[in-house]
Amino acid sequence: MHFTSKFLFGALLATGLGLAAIPASSFAQKPPPPPGGKGAELNESKIASSGAREIVGEVWVDNWFKLYINGAPLLEDSVSITTERSFNAERLEFNADLPMTIAFEFRDFMENETGLEYIGTRKQQMGDGGAIAQFRDRSNGQLLAATGSDWRCLTVQSAPAQSSCERERDPDVSQANCAETRISVPDNWMSPGFDDSAWPPATIHTERDVRPKDGYDRVSWEGSAKLIWGADLQKDNILYCRVTVDG
Repeated sequence: MHFTSKFLFGALLATGLGLAAIPASSFAQKPPPPPGGKGAELNESKIASSGAREIVGEVWVDNWFKLYINGAPLLEDSVSITTERSFNAERLEFNADLPMTIAFEFRDFMENETGLEYIGTRKQQMGDGGAIAQFRDRSNGQLLAATGSDWRCLTVQSAPAQSSCERERDPDVSQANCAETRISVPDNWMSPGFDDSAWPPATIHTERDVRPKDGYDRVSWEGSAKLIWGADLQKDNILYCRVTVDG
């Protein structure tokens, strides 16, 4: 995926049914990117948290994520989605108890609600997403969780309605072919007790389709760790994904 200037998408449903919003300041950890603004290809963090298990997590997302563990916010991507070419991997160490619910908010960059990027240039196009993560026990290296089809992922914003929106001179979500689809989700979607049984399984995508870069190769991914997203890499822009690791 390619980027020019970016901003964090925050529009709500006109009906008042919107996505649950948690300010960045509420996150337990938001490590600053290295000098230069674009961040390192691999950013490493040690996060103060409670729990009997010491865990190492590794994450790569096109483009941005928030991570919750057992319902509590733990980490936000160290490189802002407003940063040009915000590709990087994150390695984090933290403590938690099992069973452990891992929940992510994943976002692909979009310049407005149409889901397009490079608006107003010859490169105007739909973007594409992709995410991969794995979590190990720090003491013995045991793999506790890795992204795959056992994860549940709900697309909460998708756009544009039709790919012809890419050819609009002034694309706007009010146009039928540029319209968005939104789903309202309860505020506790990241909590261990939330019932995600109605959410579809994550869709596995190939490296060829996602074309991961900048930090992806800095991590030794387990064979069971797969690139996931919604069913549509280009139109699915905001996803909530979760899994529970048994004790």
